[in-house]
Amino acid sequence: MRLRYNISTDDYDPFNTNSSQNQNIYEGIVSPIEQNPLVDIGASGRPLRLALNTNQYGRTFQDRTHVYELQARTAAMEGKILHNLNVRGKRGNIVQVYPAVEYDFIPNRATISEDDLVHLQWTGSNTHNNGPNGGDGQTGDAGEGRRGTDRSNLVETLGEVENYPVPFESSTIWAVAESLTKPAMTAQDLAVNIASSGFYCANTASNALGCNDNTRDPPGKYLRKTSGTNINNLLDNAPASFFGHVLKFKGNTTVSYMCSRNNNFSNRSQKGILWIKPSENATKKKK
Repeated sequence: MRLRYNISTDDYDPFNTNSSQNQNIYEGIVSPIEQNPLVDIGASGRPLRLALNTNQYGRTFQDRTHVYELQARTAAMEGKILHNLNVRGKRGNIVQVYPAVEYDFIPNRATISEDDLVHLQWTGSNTHNNGPNGGDGQTGDAGEGRRGTDRSNLVETLGEVENYPVPFESSTIWAVAESLTKPAMTAQDLAVNIASSGFYCANTASNALGCNDNTRDPPGKYLRKTSGTNINNLLDNAPASFFGHVLKFKGNTTVSYMCSRNNNFSNRSQKGILWIKPSENATKKKK
């Protein structure tokens, strides 16, 4: 998919200004659009300079997005409301990524029914190129981990104000979560797979879990844990993008979580919370 968008301006005549008026000193063409122009205020030839950046004038932007794939629902997913739990944002500080965000789960707060499904997934990058010279203050590579990379994962916390994940033994998410994508996975398999952003297929290497099945997931998406192969603690060697899981949760449950790499205890807060409520049918039966 290719997306384009226009920015319009009235700083010059938008209908009668075109490429034929591009600056060309050899042909005597003076562009009506000038970077930081000098303006005469009538003070004996003493002009003033305006802080005008022509990059911010009207123009057309083009964004080539990643190739994406649409997959059919399985029989277990048919007829269900499917919520997309994803990650938005990229490397850089708040100014550098404006008007986006550094990193955030989206939605970062949601209330769903236990009848609903959640597709947990995200995309990242190994070739994030936001270096100089930008000229407009929008360049920079601020962030955690190896330069030029975007990574995410999901680990449970005790609440939305907490900044430390809980160990698996104290977790509650995975006991109430079931993967419809890989139903054979245990609670610990899910925890390991999602916390490692797909670097480890599961806590145990088993063909029954689909660890060697590359028909649905891109090759290399799920890697077995082998001797001498360990995950980098900032996920640098984990897959950039994660197909994830379509999850079904049991209500009545509150699920709080964060990203261990990008939640850096300041304005860069990558956290989320889900409130899972009992289904309407279960509520009617109680009444």
